[in-house]
Amino acid sequence: MKPEPFPDHDIRRVLAVVAHPDDMEYGWSAVVHHWTAAGVEVAYLLLTHGEAGMQIDPAEVGPLRAAEQRAACDAVGVERLTLLNHADGRLMPTLDLRRDIAREIRTFRPDAVLTMTWDVVAPWGLNQADHRAAGLSTLDGCRDADNTWVFPDLAETGLAKWGPAWLLVGGTSDPNYGIALEPADVDAAVRSLAAHEAYLAALGPDYPAPDDFLRPAFKGQGEALGTEDAYLFTGHRLR
Repeated sequence: MKPEPFPDHDIRRVLAVVAHPDDMEYGWSAVVHHWTAAGVEVAYLLLTHGEAGMQIDPAEVGPLRAAEQRAACDAVGVERLTLLNHADGRLMPTLDLRRDIAREIRTFRPDAVLTMTWDVVAPWGLNQADHRAAGLSTLDGCRDADNTWVFPDLAETGLAKWGPAWLLVGGTSDPNYGIALEPADVDAAVRSLAAHEAYLAALGPDYPAPDDFLRPAFKGQGEALGTEDAYLFTGHRLR
């Protein structure tokens, strides 16, 4: 199936839900910049602090990665950043995790929620456990947020049910939509990934630089969409 341009003309608020600092920066951040430059409000919900992602004391890594994520958000125009304290490397699709996601959806009331694929096999290889748990829990959390009876305790705190119109999933093997990117979107995405300086350094000297990784990826996806640069994803209409 050839991907089509995503109909984002009615999108005014977007919530991004991912497992770790840096997960947004491998493609989605270019779309985020595209939207924020057009006046769309985008919020990030990170389910962990990514404290197990570097081989030094997690008590040091968590705050470091949170600060790098704050800088990454600044590069693409995101003000609202929420980091939860679920354990990095041990994320599970539990009711508590679904409740946390549903709570943020009801609080922020987005038109679209985006996440990453929960498939075991992704285009880049075997998908990491936290990524799978985050994606699947986001799918379920979207439905939970729009159901009066799944988490009635949320309504008791004054959070009325809310259903996003779209669930957008990045990193899928057969994307059906794409967003054409401007050069400024690509540049901002590169800066956003580069903001994870300490984390990228910990991956070693053979790991590709943000420029070398992102620019060819956007070019390749642009060819599929019939434009210069693009990011492709799977969109599910929820209502």
